[in-house]
Amino acid sequence: MVIRPIFLSAVSGNGFMAKSGATMITRRDLMLSLAAPLKLPRKLRLAVIGTVGHIGDVLTPLPKLPDVELVAVAESDPDGMKIVAGRPVLRNAKQYADYRKMLDEVKPDVVAICNDNGARAAAALACAERKLPMIAEKPLAIDRKEYERVKKAIIRSGQPVQLILPMRHEPHYQKLREIVTSGAIGEVGQISSQKSYKAGNRAQWYRNQATYGSTILWIGIHMFDLMRHCSGREFTEAFSYQSQVGAGAGLGQMENTTTTVLKLDNGGSASLHMDYYRPDEAPTHGDDRVRIAGSKGVVEYMAATGVTLMERGKKPVVVSQLPEAGQIFVDFLGWAFAGQKCSMPLADIWAVNETTLAAHESAVAGRPVRI
Repeated sequence: MVIRPIFLSAVSGNGFMAKSGATMITRRDLMLSLAAPLKLPRKLRLAVIGTVGHIGDVLTPLPKLPDVELVAVAESDPDGMKIVAGRPVLRNAKQYADYRKMLDEVKPDVVAICNDNGARAAAALACAERKLPMIAEKPLAIDRKEYERVKKAIIRSGQPVQLILPMRHEPHYQKLREIVTSGAIGEVGQISSQKSYKAGNRAQWYRNQATYGSTILWIGIHMFDLMRHCSGREFTEAFSYQSQVGAGAGLGQMENTTTTVLKLDNGGSASLHMDYYRPDEAPTHGDDRVRIAGSKGVVEYMAATGVTLMERGKKPVVVSQLPEAGQIFVDFLGWAFAGQKCSMPLADIWAVNETTLAAHESAVAGRPVRI
């Protein structure tokens, strides 16, 4: 997922709109900035590997985390160095070009991995080998062999691990899960989802398959996680298509159109279609949608309508009472260091990585892949 850019300016129905010269923040920055502080049993020293992707989900909560100190950052990518220079919390930390040297010298209590997709497996291995708790961008690896190495190393380490999959903490998706879990729509038989984004002019790491992987690997993983998490169903097989059609120069090798069909464990089906065709004139960067259909009804979410529920024998309703937004990094720290409940157990991490890899492999091979 590319974080939606919004600005402190006029507010529309979908959030804050862009204004020339305004200071850019994100919709998630606003949610995180309102969160209550987390009290930890001891001071923690945080190190960061890379500064791309969802780095904001790690940095934005820091003012509300008085027991967490960002002590070091490892970054060598030119685009990443610009991010370091632009954010005081990174600029004031000790800077390294080599993350292994950083880990050995700083000996942090916890690590956030936010480097490019191609380099992530090696960074995760380095942390696991040093038995360091980590929260990492997704996916853990862009090919099966590297993923299996990382998985084995994490299991051997016995340390807490979390993926930066923040969408499952957003209020509307929490509500979808709550409704399905309540039994209101019966047995889930079909799930459909969408991600549509503005193409924009992407940083260099996006444009190269060696550092990006694929659109299925980078943003598809969000929806695979949401569909599984909200529906309570497992995926058993994937068949995907991906291509680049009518793409601008700003995308490089990125696929701008993909479709994945998945088989559910009860014989039902799910689908995800993604694109980078959203016009620049659209009010928000992205248009994410999830629809879950069951034997007793249908629940769905899109920004234009909110969460809507249609149950058999009842009138359709727009669900207005939503849970509070969660915070992936704060949740991880609370679980790893303060004995709080874990919202993403290892079983979920393995399942979503293996589903995503299967969907990607299917698109490359042109055949269904078992999960």
